[in-house]
Amino acid sequence: MPRAGLDVDAVTRAAAELIDEQGLPALTMTALAERVGVRPPSLYKHVSGGLPELGHRVATLAAQELAALFRDARSAQGGEPSLADVAAAFRRYVSDHPGRYAASTAAEPKDDDDPLAHALSDSLDALGGVLDRYGLPRTEHVHAIRMLRSILHGFAVLDAAHGFRIDVDVEASVAWSLELMDAGLRVARPSR
Repeated sequence: MPRAGLDVDAVTRAAAELIDEQGLPALTMTALAERVGVRPPSLYKHVSGGLPELGHRVATLAAQELAALFRDARSAQGGEPSLADVAAAFRRYVSDHPGRYAASTAAEPKDDDDPLAHALSDSLDALGGVLDRYGLPRTEHVHAIRMLRSILHGFAVLDAAHGFRIDVDVEASVAWSLELMDAGLRVARPSR
């Protein structure tokens, strides 16, 4: 009989917390069972697919959290203030949740009906909402999302790994990059 209060969502959240604290390689069924207070075989009542399923569920959770973060963080002003708000929130998320973020970048949806596919699509749509006010054509909008995502990912991952060793304020570099991106997107805007 499963432990009272323990369900697949609780197990997934416990796994996400474990990898945020100790890194993705620390996730084992034994370590997770110890964390939630059950024996390892009991976890399979909640996650029959073992570690692969658990990693997939953590990736889905992270993508859902990122979608909410992108929707909540963007400024009503649009433009560079929205870019800055989303960048700050995203970098905080990666700093606070490095394990689940790593899981989200490593996971692949199984098919179009996979909850991970829906969560990733939702997070990209929410991130793309930051760019809506630039009025880009749909094909250019995709390029802009990729550029923004690459900038955010690069700064967040390098910063979390203490990869910026030059004695120049990283916040100033982020702001400079976003100002340049904003200026480029304004020029790329089709004439009306």
